[in-house]
Amino acid sequence: MPTPKQMEKLAAKGDRQAPSAAGPDAPLPAEYWESVLKDPRARASVAEARQRRLSEIQRHVLRISCQRCDRTVEIQTADAVRLYGANAVWKDVAQRLLDNTCRQRTGRHEEDGCWPEFETP
Repeated sequence: MPTPKQMEKLAAKGDRQAPSAAGPDAPLPAEYWESVLKDPRARASVAEARQRRLSEIQRHVLRISCQRCDRTVEIQTADAVRLYGANAVWKDVAQRLLDNTCRQRTGRHEEDGCWPEFETP
């Protein structure tokens, strides 16, 4: 705990500093965007993630949700590899997982099935 004298010193130092212009409408600094773009997760788009093979995915749990019925299905990557093989494409596995448990059955081929919404792995 700082002493009262140290607290006064810190308060005086804070008063001398210019207020930050970082409001909700202020542009983000260039350093922020550089760090975002250097992040390896920024390189993989959702479309690229769909085409990955299960052996290439580093996440422990894979999650797919349906845009139609708002249902979410999760499976561990190890279980998915065991069931579908290491070379299976995530997009195909996700569609199978949703279709195997689909509750939206109308009898019309065009309307049956779930609509997958992919999260970036």
